[in-house]
Amino acid sequence: MTARGRATRAHILKVASELIFRNGIAAVRLDDVQTAAGVGRSQLYHYFTDRDDLIRSVVHSTIDTVLAAQESITVALDSMAAIDRWLDNVAANGVRDDGIGDCAIGLLAAQLSEHDDVTRQAFLDAFTRWEQPLIEGLLSMQERGDLAPDVNVVELADLTMAAIQGGLLLAQIRRDAGQLRLALRGARAALRDAAAAGTVVT
Repeated sequence: MTARGRATRAHILKVASELIFRNGIAAVRLDDVQTAAGVGRSQLYHYFTDRDDLIRSVVHSTIDTVLAAQESITVALDSMAAIDRWLDNVAANGVRDDGIGDCAIGLLAAQLSEHDDVTRQAFLDAFTRWEQPLIEGLLSMQERGDLAPDVNVVELADLTMAAIQGGLLLAQIRRDAGQLRLALRGARAALRDAAAAGTVVT
């Protein structure tokens, strides 16, 4: 694909994403995307085979954007200090002026997780990629003795991710940023309990 082709495809994805987040997936048609993007029908079908392909591409694009924005923070979640910084970042992004509890991946997943098995798998991959740095960091802490040896780090990471998504959802529904902070406080407590059971508390 040429540079111009990549730019056109990226533009269509950006427009489609904006329409989906503004109007919801059920209300977005290919005609809407074509008009808003200012492209011809042949161009649209050149880059995307059908509406489902476009939707799945929006999912993957959103996932890449969200995870790339966190990459510098999640590169080494191998201490409580690093995890605290990450959770502080989650809290800050979850209460921006332009929205409370707005997680791009979560908002899409709420609408699309049952769309089809391929799309559901895309979300499964997304949360796996998001969670993996935390699992790796917790394993490093466990190997150093900073985390209790009998702690199941995958379950601990799952609990943390559930707290993040649950907190974001409640914050959005109740329009109350305190819901996210409360959920993250619970996640921090579980993480610190596991760390306190280790030989060294970081």
